[in-house]
Amino acid sequence: MEQVNGNSFVFAVFTIVYLGMIFGRFPRLALDRTGIVLLGAIALLASGHARLEGGASGIDVPTILLLFGFMIISAQFRLGGFYSEVSRRISSLSVSPEALLGVVILAAGGLSALLTNDVVCLAMTPVIGQGCIRRKLNPLPFFLALACAANIGSGLTLIGNPQNMLIGESLDLSFSGYLWWALPPVLVSLIAEWGIITVLFRGKMHLEIIREQEPEKSFNRWQTLKGAVVLASVVGLFLFSALPRDLVALGAAGILLLSRTMASRRTLETVDWQLLALFLGLFVINGAFEAAGGLDAVKTVLDRLGISLSSPLWLYGAAAGLSNLVSNVPAVMLLLPLVRDLPGAGNILALSSTFAGNLLIVGSIANIIVAGEAERMGIPFSWKEHAAAGIPVTIASLAAGLFCVYFL
Repeated sequence: MEQVNGNSFVFAVFTIVYLGMIFGRFPRLALDRTGIVLLGAIALLASGHARLEGGASGIDVPTILLLFGFMIISAQFRLGGFYSEVSRRISSLSVSPEALLGVVILAAGGLSALLTNDVVCLAMTPVIGQGCIRRKLNPLPFFLALACAANIGSGLTLIGNPQNMLIGESLDLSFSGYLWWALPPVLVSLIAEWGIITVLFRGKMHLEIIREQEPEKSFNRWQTLKGAVVLASVVGLFLFSALPRDLVALGAAGILLLSRTMASRRTLETVDWQLLALFLGLFVINGAFEAAGGLDAVKTVLDRLGISLSSPLWLYGAAAGLSNLVSNVPAVMLLLPLVRDLPGAGNILALSSTFAGNLLIVGSIANIIVAGEAERMGIPFSWKEHAAAGIPVTIASLAAGLFCVYFL
């Protein structure tokens, strides 16, 4: 009876936490998703239903180390002014608005494949916006292009976003194998995105906005070069060596922290500690849920509903749908243990959960960052405006990914 009551408590905490992830908050409480997850983990630890000793915690340490390492690498480029310099050069190109839109998409997609897509959006949005205002262009299509391309491009590699890092580390996927498999649908999706946004904003690309320009960050060529050499070395080791990816990324972070001019405090201040806390909390909650028999219960319910996650189509759809309910990282954490032994499941999870992030503005942190920066600049960016582009872009990218799943 005591075991049953204990399992019921774990299931209750798990349910409350994931409901909180869906709605984003609880009534009359100033809690965000990270706060909700941390409270759930604390409840399980304090009640003795979860432990931090050894492997009992459920925490995937290699994934946490890999994520932290790439946050430091991204911080190097951000503090060196690299993202701002790229955005400035893009904005100054003497090309048509449609061509400029394509350049933004390629730059955001390419950078997000190797660096954290959230950081790319955070750094590029204000500079792209200022460039559009100077050229009397409507910033909205360029903001939409930036957000969607950052999400799509991050699906190209196993280091482009947090959920892909988790999948790659948990299933020990081949870095190069996944890259070549994901390349066709990512390229098709980026092209489709350009076409969709170009059609949606035909005749609406020009718009004069009077706004005081903000001072631009300076570009540090040496710090950027240092980051580029380290990043190239890391990717090279991922492609051509069998060294543990988490230790390679952690070693790279250590090298970048060794600096005579860039204070480690500034670098560490740019680390997304909230995201790391979210990961740790979800690992604890999902680990306790699995230990209490929760995964078996989920499998039983799915079987009764006639849903088999061993089917690529069902898994693809489940990952896409769940990613828009609770966000892609929690969705992957929930689904991953159910399909760990299924061939090809990791690729499907990575691509579907990433592409699904463009459907609604809450589907991805990158979307929320761009929307927040746009509103700070006085440029309307509502969920309706995002959905007008995000829904067709998501449908096109998911279709491209599904084709890849069945025929590649």
